[in-house]
Amino acid sequence: MPYADTHLAHAPTRAAVEQFRGSAVLEFGTAWCGHCQGAQPLIRAALQERADVQHLKVEDGPGRPLGRSYRVKLWPTLIFLRDGQEVARVVRPQTAGEIDEALAQLTR
Repeated sequence: MPYADTHLAHAPTRAAVEQFRGSAVLEFGTAWCGHCQGAQPLIRAALQERADVQHLKVEDGPGRPLGRSYRVKLWPTLIFLRDGQEVARVVRPQTAGEIDEALAQLTR
C-alpha cells in the first residue's frame, strides 16, 4: 500500500530526494502532533490507492535538515514532488480536495 503508516527513523538527504524519479509525497510532522493525527484520514484516503505515488512520512523538528531545507514551519506539511522537484505543497490540509488538487499537479 502506498500510504506510509509510520515516520521514517532516518530521513533521506535533500540530495537523495532530488534524485527521486516519478511522483512522491513527503509528509513532514510527528506522531504526537494533533494536527498531524487529525489530517491522517484525509492523507490516507488520498494516497492509499495511488500506487504511482511514493509516500514518505518524515519526522520533523528543530535541527532536522530535510524539513529545514524545505522551510517547513507547520505540521503536517505535504510536499508533492515530480522527479525530485516540488510541484505543490499543502500545509495542514482540511479537505480531501486540497490534497487531490496537489496530486493532480503531479501529472501536469
